[in-house]
Amino acid sequence: MRIWLFLSIILLLISSYLCAQDTTITKRIYRVTRTNPHPPKLDGLMNDVVWGKSAVGGNFIQTDPHEGKAPSEPTEFRICYDNSALYVFIRAYDRNPDKIVRRVTRRDEGRDADFVAVLIDSYHDQRTAFQFAVNAAGVKIDAIWSEDGDNRDNTWDPVWEVKTKIDESGWSAEMRIPLSQLRFSRQEEPVWGLQVVRYFYREKEWSMWQFYPQDASGFVKWFGELHGLQGLKPARRIELLPYGISQLTRMAADPDDPFSDRNDGKVNGGLDGKIGVASNITLDFTVNPDFGQVEADPSEVNLSAFETFFEEKRPFFIEGRNIFNYGLGWGDGDNSRETLFYSRRMGRRPHYSPDLDDDVYAQAPDNTSIITAAKITGKTNSGISIGILNAVTAEESAQIDSFGVRRRETVEPLTNYFVGRLQKDYDGGNTSIGGIVTAVNRDISDPRLKFLNTAAYSGGLDLNHQWHNKDYFISVKTAFSRIEGDPEAILEAQTSSQRYFQRPDADHVHLDSSRAEMMGHGGSIALGKVGGGHWRYVLGGVWRSPGFEINDLGFLKNADQNMNFLWASYREWQPKGPFRSFQINVNAWNGINFGGERLFSGGNINGGGRFNNYWRFWTGINRSFPGLRTSALRGGPALRTTGGWNNFYNVFSDDRKPVILGTGGFNHFNDDGVTRRHNLWAELTWRPQDAVSLSMRPFYSFNKDNLQYVTTEEADGGDRYVFARLQQKTFGVVFRANVSITPDLSIQFYGQPFLSAGNYTHFKQITDSRADRYEDRFREYRGELSYDAENNEYAVDENRDGEEDYRFENPNFNFQEFRSNLILRWEFRPGSTFFLVWAQNRSQSSDSGLFSLRNDFDSLFSADAENIFLVKFNYWFSL
Repeated sequence: MRIWLFLSIILLLISSYLCAQDTTITKRIYRVTRTNPHPPKLDGLMNDVVWGKSAVGGNFIQTDPHEGKAPSEPTEFRICYDNSALYVFIRAYDRNPDKIVRRVTRRDEGRDADFVAVLIDSYHDQRTAFQFAVNAAGVKIDAIWSEDGDNRDNTWDPVWEVKTKIDESGWSAEMRIPLSQLRFSRQEEPVWGLQVVRYFYREKEWSMWQFYPQDASGFVKWFGELHGLQGLKPARRIELLPYGISQLTRMAADPDDPFSDRNDGKVNGGLDGKIGVASNITLDFTVNPDFGQVEADPSEVNLSAFETFFEEKRPFFIEGRNIFNYGLGWGDGDNSRETLFYSRRMGRRPHYSPDLDDDVYAQAPDNTSIITAAKITGKTNSGISIGILNAVTAEESAQIDSFGVRRRETVEPLTNYFVGRLQKDYDGGNTSIGGIVTAVNRDISDPRLKFLNTAAYSGGLDLNHQWHNKDYFISVKTAFSRIEGDPEAILEAQTSSQRYFQRPDADHVHLDSSRAEMMGHGGSIALGKVGGGHWRYVLGGVWRSPGFEINDLGFLKNADQNMNFLWASYREWQPKGPFRSFQINVNAWNGINFGGERLFSGGNINGGGRFNNYWRFWTGINRSFPGLRTSALRGGPALRTTGGWNNFYNVFSDDRKPVILGTGGFNHFNDDGVTRRHNLWAELTWRPQDAVSLSMRPFYSFNKDNLQYVTTEEADGGDRYVFARLQQKTFGVVFRANVSITPDLSIQFYGQPFLSAGNYTHFKQITDSRADRYEDRFREYRGELSYDAENNEYAVDENRDGEEDYRFENPNFNFQEFRSNLILRWEFRPGSTFFLVWAQNRSQSSDSGLFSLRNDFDSLFSADAENIFLVKFNYWFSL
């Protein structure tokens, strides 16, 4: 890692020397007018007296595709204010108003249309902005930008109003933005950052009031300024959102299961709220939250030793999540999702599953209940960003019936989760120093739960510094972890797939079954150029010590790693030849463990762009080199891996058209000559009218893996690591339908049938996992393997003496699943919503290992369905 850091510093010193002087940004200024005594009436028309007295902002400049040129159509705006709100009027001129694209969609999904946006940096920290956008059909598109535009939170849904109008001159938008929805400090004459943006859809053209160059780094720092505000008094905001829910679950009853019931109903309620504890600090809280309207996770078959990262979809946890972000990875590789805070840990599926004998049944919750959660977020006048979150989840139990005798077993303890994040800006946002602390504390009284940590702590410090108009940067993140618990829990962590301390060839780690705590550290460092000109690059390193463990509240896939990486990119944003824009990237990486052994290395080149006919594409090729996979034998010695080639591609048609086509794929060819993977997908989107969108995305994958782990079995002379050749076929289709009757009333459908079958052949035993020759790492079973059809198991007689040495289950599988949601959403008044939901789930599995589209679909849709009908009502009001 030292040579990479040395080269990074030298390269950055040269670059900084060649670009020593900052570029001066000329800020445009808009002076706002106070409306007195009557505010504008929202109707999309400029017929209020105050608009005639307001200054006109105009002379927009194109940023894409023809940077610095005049836009195809002019845009003007006016802004006024009173003690309660900002009022904005935007006129988007268009000589062909009949060609204005005005698609009606659900909130935040209206970008495929003409739209305008106002972005306000009310902190005036040149890092944070509140976006209020609307398309020509009146669909709101709001968001919070943070980290100078590096992060955009589209889940933020403030309560504001807007009206649009189309006429012979184009279209217009008239907004009322309550000051209670902004965060700002008390000042006599504050200066706020301001940007006004227009997207001219049919030309895919962006124009802005304050010019923003394409090669610029950051975004918010380039805003113009809003002057003239006087005497604003931040209101103490109290917003409450009580909800009520009624749910009915219908499913097929199992006559043998005493807990099986065809109808299961419940009525519930809760409360969400926001309280302005200071002028720019907000407390969000939720009591007994319910997320029944949230879309289901996609189906999968996971044959690896690691869990899958699923995106957060629950509104309370995704709104304002940027302040809590403390990612430890870079790019989009295997470790890019690793983070100290992974909110899906709260309300997760219970950790413990009761062991059941035949004819014994259990009723257990699918998820842990969140009793209450609260978070404090905001930014002080001195530039300190604050994020504090605390959540309490309930103790959960399973009810068990054994021949009519019932008992309860605890499956999840009462747990408290805490996250605290602070970050301080210096030098106008060019430098920031911050830290994070997380804590998980469990009340474990049931001995069956001693495998869980009683306490888990993590934290870290981070430094980000940018210079030369933020074109160059250095970023340093450190992290630490400590877990405490019964020795059973610490042994569980030591032997987990993240580290496998029990590996017989791991001389640099030690397995200790008596430990009651474990500590570790990790972090990353990166230096690079991310703005100013066509070339960009980043060099850096990421490390995780063997004892680093954050999975109680974070997400960690691999500990015991030290990785270096290089990324370089060339971007062309001006139309050139057949391209409107294009980009080429080059990557290289190398990883070792803390014992100094090389785990992986490789390189990649990829690129793509958009043609002048608005079609776009992306493609790339990877080369991975031989290395070691420490998790392959699930606790056994590391397995030497062969290299391989990957390639991927995708192409999409002109997305301005009513019909959009796309296709893509991925291929892997291993150097062993057997292992290969192929993935192919297609996508069709049809918009028959502005209010309707239908899409279908079928996908198919084929996986042939010559060394797929099956099991570890004990036998004379030591463990036997059994592998096989897996042939897996997977098919699925994602269906989506969106019908928006108005911007506030919509119907959405999501459905996914998913089929996957795996057939295991060529069973083999690992003999020398580190052998140089691939063929010497294993031996295939021949006459010593027999199949027991009655028990569906394989028996192994290694020395063929007629006595069985060990046996294992037939690993073949055939899994089918269908998940769907049909949601009617009606925002009947600003902030208040009515949901009507129908969700259906079906699943079926067998061990045939045979894949047949017709038979598998027949089997899937003949399976019993679980139908969930839900009505949810919430009502927003402020005090």
